[in-house]
Amino acid sequence: MAAIITETQSIKEAVTFINTIELNKLSRLLSRILQKLHLKEERTFSEEEEQKLQSALSLDKQDLSLVLDTAAFILEQTVYHNVKPASLKQQLEKIHLSPETAEAFCQAWTTVGPDVVEKIRQRIFAPKKLEHVGWQLNLQMAKSTQAKLKEPHAVLELGVRNEDSESVVENVFVEFSHQELLQFYNKLEMVQAQLDSLT
Repeated sequence: MAAIITETQSIKEAVTFINTIELNKLSRLLSRILQKLHLKEERTFSEEEEQKLQSALSLDKQDLSLVLDTAAFILEQTVYHNVKPASLKQQLEKIHLSPETAEAFCQAWTTVGPDVVEKIRQRIFAPKKLEHVGWQLNLQMAKSTQAKLKEPHAVLELGVRNEDSESVVENVFVEFSHQELLQFYNKLEMVQAQLDSLT
């Protein structure tokens, strides 16, 4: 398997710090990073927790940040490539993590990895999610320039919610003429056909 992690200067520096962390502390650190990996906007550790980590791991703020970022990067690459534990261990030893430290990464990956992969698989990539659809039909009978007119318009009400928000629903109204609605319908049919072909 091709290398998922290239040994850059910052990774070399981070590896020297990671190798000095006690294994039980490292295991808890990796487990926490993996549990929060699928959350886009949320920090893994709060400011207060990072201060406690600095003293617990005997690292200054910058070095701790490097360790956390590097560990998260390694785990993100592991998730992205869905690396097997044995292969992960070999790759980590190639970037000079000690065998015990590499084993801690593998243990964390084996324990929490499948759940993380599933959460990321289920994550919505669009920032908004459709909650409900409403509609109404309007019929324009005349204009100032035309006395007799029958022009139907459909108005769709789309209730959308931000992925991260539980309660706030935003209503979006879209108006279609008969021809625009037909084009929209045909596009939805194409999307449905593509979804059906995937399942």
